[in-house]
Amino acid sequence: MKNPLSGLLGPDVAVQLRNYGRLIRIDKPVGLWLLLWPTLWALWIAGDGHPDQGLFVVFVLGVFVMRSAGCVLNDYVDRNIDPYVERTRTRPIASGAVAPFEALTLFIALGLIAIGLATMLNQPARMLAIVGAVLTIVYPFIKRFFSIPQFILGAAFGWAVPMAFAAQTGELPQIAWILFGAALIWAVIYDTFYAMVDREDDLKIGVKSTAILFGDADLFVIAGMQAVMLAALVFVGLRAELGFWYYLSLAVSAGLMGRHQWLARNREPGGCFQAFLQNHYIGLVIFIGILLHYSFSP
Repeated sequence: MKNPLSGLLGPDVAVQLRNYGRLIRIDKPVGLWLLLWPTLWALWIAGDGHPDQGLFVVFVLGVFVMRSAGCVLNDYVDRNIDPYVERTRTRPIASGAVAPFEALTLFIALGLIAIGLATMLNQPARMLAIVGAVLTIVYPFIKRFFSIPQFILGAAFGWAVPMAFAAQTGELPQIAWILFGAALIWAVIYDTFYAMVDREDDLKIGVKSTAILFGDADLFVIAGMQAVMLAALVFVGLRAELGFWYYLSLAVSAGLMGRHQWLARNREPGGCFQAFLQNHYIGLVIFIGILLHYSFSP
């Protein structure tokens, strides 16, 4: 089927817009979901089941913009690495479809949009947004020097949690940090599965990751983190006085975690990648549990 953009904008412009879309991962929405679910957990719990509608719009847009900006910056920083990794060699910058200067321009534009969204928040949330921006910028560089880039990614992906509590309530209660911890650990879990896909390539080019750090104990360590994440979410449920539907969602999530361990049991790239891709169902299931609790509880 002919792309309608070609007729409206001309073939060259349409092709480049598609390249920009690939650069911000429009064609790979799983990262967007992984960032969105903890944000929605926090908005609903902080709002006691009734989050502010304006904040909901701002945070959903913010998730899309910041995830897009993070992808652009990551590919720009990795432009001399991606061509040597099987999974990433066709990315727009690595393949030459998008010039580095174009990527930087797009990153700046997305950053300005993010700043505009942040101005719609209250002062505590704006201050936290600055920290979130720093985490987003720092993450792509960490894997060159430290073996725990997944923890920085987890902090960046989970930072919307305290931001949501600050924006909704003006405060940062203990439950916000427990939920943030659960989101951070979850990101380390799924991004370690992701890093296991590239482990051989990363070893060759000197890129560091938790998959390399954990070595043969990778699945055992992931199982431990899965248990810690579930324990943190149980504490969240107790503090927020969540009920049956929420704890049922945790039980289903535990089953999904077991499935991910099974998928990655042989440490084959295909199975590890499926374990990564399917992780977002955990976030969905937990959000459904939170939503059902507030919908049907007296």
